[in-house]
Amino acid sequence: MYLYHFGLRELPFTLTPNTSFYLGLKPHDEALAVLLTALKTGEGFLKVIGEVGTGKTLLCRKVLNEIPEHFVTAYIPNPYLNPDELRRSVAVELGVKQAQRMSAQLLTQRIQTRLLELHSQGHSVVLIVDEAQALPAESLEALRLFTNLETESRKLLQVVMFAQPELNDRLAEDNFRQLRQRITFSYQLRPMTSSEVESYINHRLSVAGYKGAALFPTQICKQLTKASKGIPRLVNVICHKMLMLGYGEGQYQLTEKHLKMAVNDTEDTVKFSRFNVKWAFVALGTVLLGLGTGAILGGIW
Repeated sequence: MYLYHFGLRELPFTLTPNTSFYLGLKPHDEALAVLLTALKTGEGFLKVIGEVGTGKTLLCRKVLNEIPEHFVTAYIPNPYLNPDELRRSVAVELGVKQAQRMSAQLLTQRIQTRLLELHSQGHSVVLIVDEAQALPAESLEALRLFTNLETESRKLLQVVMFAQPELNDRLAEDNFRQLRQRITFSYQLRPMTSSEVESYINHRLSVAGYKGAALFPTQICKQLTKASKGIPRLVNVICHKMLMLGYGEGQYQLTEKHLKMAVNDTEDTVKFSRFNVKWAFVALGTVLLGLGTGAILGGIW
């Protein structure tokens, strides 16, 4: 593995959303500020939209880590649930006992009782749904009905949805107009700029323990931004492969050749023209074979 070669303590470009690698870039800090402010003011429905790989789940975990102490959170990471499964998952998250055994009607009553109990103790309750675009239509309606639970002065339950742009397309349908009108704050995550990509790469390397000269020169970062479309997940994949290639060749400075090889071996990137893609696949495959494919791939995928 390339850790010792580059003086790293850990892999800097894994795909696992690790908040220790969080960098306060403008799009993510803005989204975080919008969410925390809206939650503090008691808004009912909040929405964060971002393309695949733009860091929604990392931001979701950052919110969970930084939300004020008086909040009680219910987190649904896999929302492909029917309405009954969704209600029971929320009940379990809120600490309702025997939630999986009681009838649907009793369950709804217990959820409301639990929310009132938490409210009387000075708590605010927020339900955070990741990958919300996967919610079935009936479950989206069940989610809206949750926000009907309220006192005279505030909602008993606030809902934050993290989703891909497909959710906007679904909510544009006429049958979702009631839910759509209840979304009081919305934020659209954008891709990173080239300067942000350079800061992002250097930050992750620093967190992972790197102390040497710049591994990814500014010009390489500009080309990498174009190839990855500024998507953090693709940046991670490309950088990981470039480090493998540099290590495989015994080099400490990454070059345009390493970038082209990594990009043309990675799905959903903007490929380099006039570059032998087949040669790139073979070259990277040779490096992987030499380093031990299982050990390397196990570190990132």
